[in-house]
Amino acid sequence: MKLLTGNDLSTGDVVWWTGESWSRHLAEAVDVGDKGDVLAATEEAARRVNVPYVIDAEATPEGPRPAHIKDRIRALGPTVRPDLTLKPADPQAGSWVI
Repeated sequence: MKLLTGNDLSTGDVVWWTGESWSRHLAEAVDVGDKGDVLAATEEAARRVNVPYVIDAEATPEGPRPAHIKDRIRALGPTVRPDLTLKPADPQAGSWVI
């Protein structure tokens, strides 16, 4: 499984390609297969995302799981402040003020 990820240009948030748009929630990411590099170039040229790239992942019952620890951390947020981690079921996730 291949996923496309990058950072939102206006917020800097980590985002994942859903097949139609970008989401902050890894569970909404779709397998881009061999089209990831073309999608990345298209989305970056359209200025919808910053530095998109394709990663390896595996499908699990809970949703996609990035193969590399770096991308698993990017999906959930800081490891040193559990109160700031992204909680996908929480509609207010990410709306905190720092």
